[in-house]
Amino acid sequence: MIISLVRNKRLLDDQRSHMQLVSSRTISFIDVPSLAIVEAKELLFHDEGKGFLLYLSGGDSSSTAEERVVFLELREALIWLNEPPEDQGSFWS
Repeated sequence: MIISLVRNKRLLDDQRSHMQLVSSRTISFIDVPSLAIVEAKELLFHDEGKGFLLYLSGGDSSSTAEERVVFLELREALIWLNEPPEDQGSFWS
């Protein structure tokens, strides 16, 4: 029984993936209804087992902020990393 538990724990440890923050940025934009300047956060993570994950959090930091998670291929992650400032935020549409 103990050997089985140890084997199962090793299996879980082997399946565990490690995420690493690659890059993050803050994008300022004008909220149309309120005409207030708001900041959105974009964070790009690399997961050894699943590729790239882009986390988008828009608006204020309250519970009403819109959040999205987008899985990216290598090519898409490189496009995101190299976006010129005027194109940043393009992954929201």
